[in-house]
Amino acid sequence: MFSFIRISVLVAALTLATASNAQSQAQCARNYTVHLGDFCDGISAAQHTSTFQLANANQGVINADCSNLAVGMPLCLGDLGKDCSTVTVVESGVGCATIADNAGIPLDTLLHNNPNVNADCTNIYPGEVLCTSGGLFNY
Repeated sequence: MFSFIRISVLVAALTLATASNAQSQAQCARNYTVHLGDFCDGISAAQHTSTFQLANANQGVINADCSNLAVGMPLCLGDLGKDCSTVTVVESGVGCATIADNAGIPLDTLLHNNPNVNADCTNIYPGEVLCTSGGLFNY
């Protein structure tokens, strides 16, 4: 009898996990599978998604320093309705005002769409990928 209860609980848990996984995949606008040699900023640049967006869409999958990528790992590149594909890779010595000007968007829009960037833009780094869309995304 106890084995039957344990099996029932396990089946219920697996069903719930599968439904939850299917639901979060249904909310993903674009998918990507990790390849050998991939790193987060490289994936972001190549797939036209911001560094923040990649991390935000994969909370609980990618760790904070992005050191846990594994070949074959499925990733979401952006959630439906929050998928910015207009991006710029930060170059050394270039600040937010220049990035916004080059993209033809207000600085406020750049900061809104990249909530990981602080107001004075001192925490961006070369290789980081920023959303430079003129539309506003709410993460």
